[in-house]
Amino acid sequence: MYDTEPLTEADPSAEPGSRLDPVLARSWLLVNGTEGDRFEPASRSRADIVILDIEDAVAPKDKLTARDNVVRWMNDGHSDWVRINGFGTPWWADDIAALSQTSVGGIMLAMVESVDHITETARRLPNVPIVALVETARGLERITEIAATKGTFRLAFGIGDFRRDTGFGEDPLTLAYARSRFTIAAKAANLPSAIDGPTVGSSARKLTEATAISAEFGMTGKICLTPDQCAAVNEGLSPSQDEIRWANEFFTEFEGAGGEIRNGSDLPRIARATKILDLARSYRIVPSDYPDADHRPPPSDVANHY
Repeated sequence: MYDTEPLTEADPSAEPGSRLDPVLARSWLLVNGTEGDRFEPASRSRADIVILDIEDAVAPKDKLTARDNVVRWMNDGHSDWVRINGFGTPWWADDIAALSQTSVGGIMLAMVESVDHITETARRLPNVPIVALVETARGLERITEIAATKGTFRLAFGIGDFRRDTGFGEDPLTLAYARSRFTIAAKAANLPSAIDGPTVGSSARKLTEATAISAEFGMTGKICLTPDQCAAVNEGLSPSQDEIRWANEFFTEFEGAGGEIRNGSDLPRIARATKILDLARSYRIVPSDYPDADHRPPPSDVANHY
């Protein structure tokens, strides 16, 4: 049976500084690798995942300094993620060699355009999850194969470089096809859903609207550029109070009617309600001490969050 305890707000004391399973992670915070003084504040932020950036945010002359900062941070007992330079750049191999001796939690690989970019990185960093950051038209055309490649953990949309490569504008309708491709490729490859690109600027309203667009396209993570973006992204990509209320009311009604499948709409609704409540517990929006359900559908019917 599903418990229908009263709803609670997320536990604020559990969020700052706590990392979330990257399968479920919503906010992926980029931190410039040259600014080592920002690593500690980032680690105490509301980011689900912290990514130390030694790629786009770092000028060529500062690559070595950024890499050294990151390695030193990892050797101090941390296991955050790192965005490394793309396959074929002068820094890719050295980035991997340096990080292979650390406790790095995962890699975001920039400018992924082919299967080889993933397989070669995975070969040199075995057992380290890789987020494939797809940022070009060439990468998008191959996204199905990239998603299906052994070693790909999640996909991420590099919006800024994609727009620069294609000449597309920033209107959500312009990028609808690209976002759809990410979500479909991830689902077809049985990956967690894709991570959307960042929103530039300090407008809270713009960030909220952009996060809602990410969710509308089935994207369940979003890159953040500053720590203060993380809370809004986490909220926008979590089950809403209305969704949680609907899920609890559905199970109350379903159990009250005998708990038996009544028509073809019950299984999809059970799957949706199950997903909502599981995520709400994972994100600590509702109490975590629910009894196990008696009416969970088989795995093929209960799609994960992604």
